[in-house]
Amino acid sequence: MIIKTKYKLCRRLGVGIFEKCQTQKFTLSEAKKSGNKRLKRRKMPSEYGSQLIEKQKLRFAYGLREKQLSRYVKETLLNKDANITEGLYICLETRLDNVVYRLGLASTRAMARQMVSHGHIVLNKRKVTIPSCRVKMGDKIYIRKGSEDKGVFAELKEKSKATISVDWLTFNLSKKEGSMIGLPKLKSQEIFDFKSIFEFYGR
Repeated sequence: MIIKTKYKLCRRLGVGIFEKCQTQKFTLSEAKKSGNKRLKRRKMPSEYGSQLIEKQKLRFAYGLREKQLSRYVKETLLNKDANITEGLYICLETRLDNVVYRLGLASTRAMARQMVSHGHIVLNKRKVTIPSCRVKMGDKIYIRKGSEDKGVFAELKEKSKATISVDWLTFNLSKKEGSMIGLPKLKSQEIFDFKSIFEFYGR
């Protein structure tokens, strides 16, 4: 997806769902544009419209196709023993491409998805090229030996420092090895309204 399209989606959905839209430069640019425009009364979206927006936020943020997200929702609803909101969040966060992103091996989820697709990532000593592959507790994630000198992994130390760490993953920089030590927990500051998303698919 080209950068201009991402910016357009960020403006329409109203949140920084892409890393490109979370920079100070983008925020200042948008504030300046808003200041130069006359205030217009916006029509409030319908209940369906609000649910659609929430669904689109989640889909674009994680880089999912519509069928993928729909499948995750159905899978979560079938698990009667789990909290559906937590269940969906865990499904999304434990995708291999997202784990690679969370470990700081890639600066964006799109880049992480490409790394996995190109065979640069090893899961439990086996090369995996499927970004949606599910990572489980105790699993080890490595950079493939033949890929360690690739440009995408340059300045890995600096990238790791800039990464916001999560408590369910650990990363050993010297070994270039990550591990899943727990399950992701949904935080109150998440930008997604999961209730609206389930209501959208329940229509």
